[in-house]
Amino acid sequence: MKLTIERAALLKALGHVQSAVERRNTIPILSNVLLSAERDRLTFSATDLDMEIIDEAVAQVDQPGQITAPAHTLYEIVRKLPEGSDVVLAFTGEDPRLTVSAGRSRFNLPVLPAGDFPVMTSDGLSGRMAVDVTDLIRLIDKTKFAISAEETRYYLNGLYLHTVVEDGQTKLRAVATDGSRLALAEMAAPDGAAGLPGVIVPRKTIAEARRLLDDAGEQVELQISPQKVRLDFGGAALTSKVIDGTFPDYPRVIPKDNNRIVRVDSKLFAQAVDRVATISAEKSRSVRMAVEGGKCVLTVRNMEAGQAVEELELDYDGDAFELSFNARYLLDITDQISGELAELRFGGPNDPALVLDPQDADVQYILMPLRV
Repeated sequence: MKLTIERAALLKALGHVQSAVERRNTIPILSNVLLSAERDRLTFSATDLDMEIIDEAVAQVDQPGQITAPAHTLYEIVRKLPEGSDVVLAFTGEDPRLTVSAGRSRFNLPVLPAGDFPVMTSDGLSGRMAVDVTDLIRLIDKTKFAISAEETRYYLNGLYLHTVVEDGQTKLRAVATDGSRLALAEMAAPDGAAGLPGVIVPRKTIAEARRLLDDAGEQVELQISPQKVRLDFGGAALTSKVIDGTFPDYPRVIPKDNNRIVRVDSKLFAQAVDRVATISAEKSRSVRMAVEGGKCVLTVRNMEAGQAVEELELDYDGDAFELSFNARYLLDITDQISGELAELRFGGPNDPALVLDPQDADVQYILMPLRV
């Protein structure tokens, strides 16, 4: 195999695929990227056995072939090469190493046979759907913060992607929860989405898909099966296994009768919460909200660090009430509010709070109060 490729094109493609490679691997070949050169293309493949990312770049191929090389090392070498340089990749049977050269720089990297590289099949995937990139970015950005990192409840370690029918309209909905908070966002379902199986897309896959969406065009192609999900970004593609588990019956926890409705400037509210939380205990991050008339008093008491109190105006004329919440969770949710105002709907002292965005009717956030 021998080819010449622009450093910028090589760096971009390697950057897309190398993040799928785990830093520590017990299987040596999973630390490598598969390089496949033919015609005028160099194709890159990387996998951790649960997810596979493929990309390609234009290259001048003098001798087609395949080989695998250490993904992170190759990426770091290319990243440090001079901008605008042409990179020559060469592998011959005479030297059992991949030669990477550009200008006066030359590197020889260990390789492993391409035939040993695992390839993820597309079995079961069918029905390509064209999804608007901005809509998919919105679904991910509005919900990913609530994905659980607790490995014991593995079925919460991903984004639940499924379709629902409301008022005769089919919607594609994304839901994430960690048991203390829940984020829901939806969009009009693309053609062909009706009847799709609901799948839990792993947290790592969501992170990589979001990164690839930044370099995508206006639309991506989405395929879903009960076992896998695939996104085609044009030249790049991501295929991933889904989490084998049952997502909780989340509609049951969405409050229907929270009649204490508070409207507040989301930015001012977030700033106030952030200030008083400065002295909160690291473990609970508890902030007490006392709502009365047209004001809210935020209080944090910490036996070691002292006390913080801040008052802010809001729109509310009902009975007075008090609740405590995790400050970090409150801030995560207010970060998602697109307009000036946030609408918070409260029930009883132990009932979950519902947070809505008046500027975006297709998102909902639920937050459980702390019992203190």
